[in-house]
Amino acid sequence: MANFSEYVGIGAGILTACSLLPQLFKIIKAKKAGDISYFMLFILLTGIGGWVWYGILKEDWPIILTNSFSFLVNLVIIYFSIRYK
Repeated sequence: MANFSEYVGIGAGILTACSLLPQLFKIIKAKKAGDISYFMLFILLTGIGGWVWYGILKEDWPIILTNSFSFLVNLVIIYFSIRYK
């Protein structure tokens, strides 16, 4: 059974993973992404990739899954921001 700190970590991971979904939906709906900072997204992807790697090293599935989802959302944002630039 998970303890309280694991629930906190899972909840934080889910919220972090979903944090850029509103931006992604806005880009898709408006079909424009003129003010997106690619440098910020690159730094974010690098950090999230580090978290995924850390999760793999620790065999910590909540870290792996939530950060993999974040990584995917960021890649989709980059794709649509390039497509609609």
